[in-house]
Amino acid sequence: MVLKSSEVENQTVITEFILLGLSNDPHIEDFLLFFFMIIFLVTILGNVIVILVIKSELHLQTPMFFFLSHLAFVDICYSSVTVPRMLANFVTKHKTISREGCIAQIFFILQTACTEVFILSAMGYDRYVAICAPLHYSRYLSKEICNKMVGGAWLLGFFHAIVNVLPLLNLHFCSKNIIRHYVCELPSLLPLSCADTLTNYIVLLLSVLAFGFSSFLITLVSYIHIISTILKIHSAEGRQKAFSTCSSHLIVVGLFYITAFVCYMKPSSESLMDLDKVISIQYSILTPMLNPIIYSLRNKEIRSGVEKLFGKCRPILYS
Repeated sequence: MVLKSSEVENQTVITEFILLGLSNDPHIEDFLLFFFMIIFLVTILGNVIVILVIKSELHLQTPMFFFLSHLAFVDICYSSVTVPRMLANFVTKHKTISREGCIAQIFFILQTACTEVFILSAMGYDRYVAICAPLHYSRYLSKEICNKMVGGAWLLGFFHAIVNVLPLLNLHFCSKNIIRHYVCELPSLLPLSCADTLTNYIVLLLSVLAFGFSSFLITLVSYIHIISTILKIHSAEGRQKAFSTCSSHLIVVGLFYITAFVCYMKPSSESLMDLDKVISIQYSILTPMLNPIIYSLRNKEIRSGVEKLFGKCRPILYS
C-alpha cells in the first residue's frame, strides 16, 4: 500500500486516500466490475436515447419533455462522476485517489445531485400547471421561463457544491487515509480529518436543508394541488389519465429523495458505513439508470419515439 505524504510541522499530511470499495475479494470484484459496467452502459445508452428521441420528434418539443431531456443529461453527468472511478478501482491494486481528486469528485457529486433535485422540482411544477391551470400552460411555462428554470437549477447546484467544498479546502488530514466507500462523498471524508470539522458539518446540514427541502417543498406543494384537482375529476378514466402523467415523476422523486436524504442527514458513524454504500448505490448509480426506463415504460410518446428511432437505425445497421 503506497501512501504519499510530507512532513509539515512534525505531522504527516495525507495527500492520497485509499478507497476500500465494495469488496476485497477478487472473484466478487470481477462480478461487480461486469455488473456495474453493464449498469453504466445502460445508463448512458438509455439517457442518450431519451435525449435523441426528444430532440428528433417535433411533437415532443414541450416543457415536460424539455425538462426530461435535461434530467437525462444530468443523469449522464451524475453517473459519470462516480462509476468510471469505481470501475477503475476494480482492476487496480492501488485503489488510491489524490486529495485534490477526492475534493473534485465531491464537488461534482454535490453539483449534479443538487441540479437533479431542482430539475425534478421543475418537472413537478410543470405537471401542476398542466393539470391545475391548463389554460395558462403556455404563459407560465414559456420557452424563456423553462430555460431560466434549467439554468437556475445548474446555478443552485454550483452554489451548493461551492459552499461545501470551500470549507473543505482548509481541512488537514494527518493520520487516517482509508475511506470505507467506493467514492469520495462528504459524509465519508469528514471523519478522517484531524482538524475541527464542526463548521463543515453545519454547512452541510444547512445546505442540505436549504436546497434539499426547498426543492422537495416545491414538489410536495405541486402534488398536493395536483392530487386535489385529480380527485375533483368525476370520471374514473379522466382521473387515471391525469394521474398517469405524474406517476413516473413520483417514482423517480421517491427513489432519489428518500435515499439521498437518509445518507446525508443521518449521523456519521463507522458502523453505518456499509449502509452508506448500499444507499449511495441506489441514488448515484441505479437511479440514473432507472430514470429513462421508468419514463420510457410509462410514457407512450417516449415509447413510440424510441420505436421510430430504432426503425430509422435498422436499415443503416443492415446496409
